[in-house]
Amino acid sequence: MENNRLDNRPLSWGTRFAYAGGDVACNVIFGTVGTLLTLFYTDYVGINPAIIGLVMLVSRLFDGVSDLVMGILVEKTHSRWGKARPWILWMSVPYALAAVLLFTVPRTPGMLQTLYIFVSYNFSTTICHTAICLPYGSLSSMMTRNSSEREMLGFVRMGLSPLGRIMVVTFTLPLVKVFGNDQSAWIKAMSIWATVGLILLLICFAKCKETVEIEAKKKQAKITMLTALKALMRNKYFWLVSILWTLQTVSFSVSGTILPYYCKYIFHDDTWMYSVLFLVETLTLVVFVFLSAPLVRKFGKRNMTLAGAIVAFVGHLMFFLNPTSFPWLLASCMIRSIGLSPLNAAVFGMVGDVVEYGQWKTHIRTEGLVFAGSSIGTKVGSGLAAAAMTSLLAMAGYVSSTTGVAAQPGSVLRMIMNIYKAGPLLIAGLVAVTCLFYHLDNEYPSIMDDLMKREANGEM
Repeated sequence: MENNRLDNRPLSWGTRFAYAGGDVACNVIFGTVGTLLTLFYTDYVGINPAIIGLVMLVSRLFDGVSDLVMGILVEKTHSRWGKARPWILWMSVPYALAAVLLFTVPRTPGMLQTLYIFVSYNFSTTICHTAICLPYGSLSSMMTRNSSEREMLGFVRMGLSPLGRIMVVTFTLPLVKVFGNDQSAWIKAMSIWATVGLILLLICFAKCKETVEIEAKKKQAKITMLTALKALMRNKYFWLVSILWTLQTVSFSVSGTILPYYCKYIFHDDTWMYSVLFLVETLTLVVFVFLSAPLVRKFGKRNMTLAGAIVAFVGHLMFFLNPTSFPWLLASCMIRSIGLSPLNAAVFGMVGDVVEYGQWKTHIRTEGLVFAGSSIGTKVGSGLAAAAMTSLLAMAGYVSSTTGVAAQPGSVLRMIMNIYKAGPLLIAGLVAVTCLFYHLDNEYPSIMDDLMKREANGEM
């Protein structure tokens, strides 16, 4: 247990890998939702992309509210397993089941079909995903208060978590072809991923323990939720890190959503080309997340994230030179991944640092609310991105189908290309601008020294 001192003992590698496995599980299941679900709806169920965009946008607004509710629930949870950890156990089976239900859309067109998509999408994302992933994110700040150890947790987590997306993106479409290339084939493929995700979540629960215990917090008078929320709003770094986390999530949403269409309709390959692109791009990200770890520790989270954003911006400009060339697209994807790797490596360590800064600034410690508030932006941001992309496709005249085969007009092909041109550039530019206002790396050592002294005197 950690009381009024900073425990510098490292977590075991088994614990680090088990913790990262929780995010692999989330990416195994939610990676499918963020990359291939839109393609499934438009090309295998025959839903108009504008309807999908509207469902996702409205759902994400509900999702933002659910994050806040879940943050409050985590703060109020007191069990023999802790505050955040038990939710991983309680919600693992519903989360896996909800993922499969996403693909059991009834064949009855019209309102019933739209209603099913809305309900199943919200059950999966608004309820189950939130109830798993928000406590999971909060758990890291309850496992250790050591900033370097949280960085290491973040490195291992973000280094391994893309493996979930790699599996589903690389093998889902080929599996769908093997299983019959129809809706039932998608259900079978998703059942496999749901089982893998369930096993990883149970391992994460078993191995990751909440060890942070602050004696001063036990003696503190009960803090009302309104007071805690006001304290959160006064935390300037909470806002900056929320933006960075949102942009990190939206970057996956943009490339994950539009790239399948790009490969299918620009390169005329709907099986392996997207799998190869995503595999190479994601493996590059995994490798450079680990390679960037010592650089982040030496030069700081903010400095490396800023430098990486510039690299990602320049790397994506390569794509403009020859947008119909697969080798050029592959090269730009790799360089963009290298540039975004410091952000992926550092962002969750930043969120943990924000918890400590908030306690130092306001004398109130609210891990659950910090992670809940930060993740609201990721949900709303990815929802807005998905709604914008699907609406633009609909405006351009996208032709939906139930067979996976449809010819698209030239206006749609141009729109697909323009979305993929503009999206990553905008994300990299916004990351760079946000980093210019983030200075917590330099302030953190003195903040922690002050906190240790206050807690030794029984103060928050």
